[in-house]
Amino acid sequence: MKRRPKPSAKSLESQLHELVRQLMDHTGPAAAKLPARRSPTRSSASATALARRIDHTILKPESTLSQVLAACSEAREHEFASVCVHSHWLPEVVRALKGSRTLPIAVVGFPHGSMLPQAKAFETRLAAKAGAREIDMVVNLGRLKSRDWKAVFEDIRGVVKAAGKIPVKVILETGLLTNEEKVATAVLCELAGAAFVKTSTGFATGGATVEDIHLLRKVLNPRVRLKASGGIRTREIAEALISAGADRLGASSSIAIVEGSSPAQAPGSY
Repeated sequence: MKRRPKPSAKSLESQLHELVRQLMDHTGPAAAKLPARRSPTRSSASATALARRIDHTILKPESTLSQVLAACSEAREHEFASVCVHSHWLPEVVRALKGSRTLPIAVVGFPHGSMLPQAKAFETRLAAKAGAREIDMVVNLGRLKSRDWKAVFEDIRGVVKAAGKIPVKVILETGLLTNEEKVATAVLCELAGAAFVKTSTGFATGGATVEDIHLLRKVLNPRVRLKASGGIRTREIAEALISAGADRLGASSSIAIVEGSSPAQAPGSY
């Protein structure tokens, strides 16, 4: 799939409308009912290979420093791809992960994405300065649901620019969107220069589904990676999402996933 040219502000809405129409035609009217691919067997991926796809996540607002540092210790032990935290924890997380392959990453505009775009970009710059190696931002859902595509694009683009060379993941909150909205926003993420499209915050209705990963993978350029997040608590679910096209997973039940054990059912877990 060829890289889509960045649109001018004036032509954005018309180009997006045409792209979405073409992509929805391509995926078919029953995209929500795409058949799930067969999940791989457990032996298809080693625990380490699976761990290296997981962003080990600790995002509850009441999480303490000791809990954050414990997550860093777990990440080092299991070789998770990253530890994902609120930006104010970055100084401690950067120190705790120093010398490991695990990246410190931060959320921006989390969990609602409703702040001014300038504030979101400013938070991104501060997170990057504090040592974040990736940024997970939340799309502005109110503007998205209002079909204010120019505002959605500029919000994402502002964070991408503020991040510089740091990869940006854009959280869509797919459980709150129609298929058309998912496709339109995914296209905007691609046009704005996002490195990843991400399904969910884990703090709203729904979470990652095989059907959504199939749909997003089908419409996005292969250079844009996918992160599945929200409700991933078992190895079976994790491997099904990877089989569907997810490149990265976001989870707080990361150890249970890689060990194939039963996760603790903590309320509000990511």
